[in-house]
Amino acid sequence: MSGVSRIAGRGIALQRSDVDTDQIIPAAWLKKVERTGFGAGLFEAWRKDPDFALNEPGAEQARVLLAGPNFGCGSSREHAVWALQDFGFQAVVAPSFADIFRGNAISSGLVPAKVSEESAARLFAALTTDPDSEVVVDVAARTVSVGPDVTEPFQLADYARWRLLEGLDDIGLTLRHEDEIAAYEAARPSWLPATATS
Repeated sequence: MSGVSRIAGRGIALQRSDVDTDQIIPAAWLKKVERTGFGAGLFEAWRKDPDFALNEPGAEQARVLLAGPNFGCGSSREHAVWALQDFGFQAVVAPSFADIFRGNAISSGLVPAKVSEESAARLFAALTTDPDSEVVVDVAARTVSVGPDVTEPFQLADYARWRLLEGLDDIGLTLRHEDEIAAYEAARPSWLPATATS
């Protein structure tokens, strides 16, 4: 996966709390075995409402989702992260995330930017005032901005920040030790048990 240090683009405000993974991507979509094609099912039930945020003109260009607390609660499906990414989101900004969702996001390269409730309120207000404002999530600086006047810090553990900046999923982390793994595998035959031959 590619590293991410700065995300800039349109933002979508989803001012709802406790958005669970079944609301993000309904269970009927979980029959697919690949990671692509889930964007069409993102918030499927809510998108039937013509006034829903993702139905607004230009929403398909959005890169940042601003949401309420406890985002990604519910079942542990990775598909929720894949659906957000397949739609085009590269970061979710919220006051809190469900632990498993946050882990899945980091492993897949989706930035889970945790802001305070007060920061979230200021970001929502700025985006409501000017929905066309550019939203910038700076992973290196751990800040999120809406337009030129509102910038708020966000929390992201050092290890998670490093993984996102370096673009390291679980396989990438393992491959950082490729030489040691190869040396171990080369030495294995010398200590593996063997059957006696007559």
